[in-house]
Amino acid sequence: MRVGVLADTHDRLPAITEFTRRFRAAGVGLVLHAGDFCALWSLRPIIAANLALAGVYGRNDGDHEGLRAEAAKGMGTEIYGGPHSVEVNGTRILLVHDIGDVNERSVAGHAVVIHGYTHERQREVVGDSLLLNPGEACGWLFGTPSAALLDLDTREVEFIALEGPEWKY
Repeated sequence: MRVGVLADTHDRLPAITEFTRRFRAAGVGLVLHAGDFCALWSLRPIIAANLALAGVYGRNDGDHEGLRAEAAKGMGTEIYGGPHSVEVNGTRILLVHDIGDVNERSVAGHAVVIHGYTHERQREVVGDSLLLNPGEACGWLFGTPSAALLDLDTREVEFIALEGPEWKY
């Protein structure tokens, strides 16, 4: 099963819309989001694409009630306080915004750890756990919006970058 992975979307609707389009084209039905949606309208492209979402709040998500209310408009759209464990297709996944908020034991207790916060792509294996930061979907800090496709069966990661002058900030 392939899932889409986002973090640090920071309200950049055109990038969120393009990533959801690419996720749908890749056969993804679930998006895992590591926080910093920022505003409730950041959920709208995901909901409009009929993608389920499991996510956690980030440090810049001030309106938890607004995000929760917007998430309720989608089928299978859930946002939690982090860190939060979910099981998808038999794979135990930890969603957290800042990897520094979890200890080694929490990491070891999950097959996959999805995180954000640094805005930098990362794919690292620690023990038996895959740590994955898809990079910044907004592209505000490093100039290139980034996301990832994750195959939960093989743990293969494909990073997706939106390149071209229209995506540069």
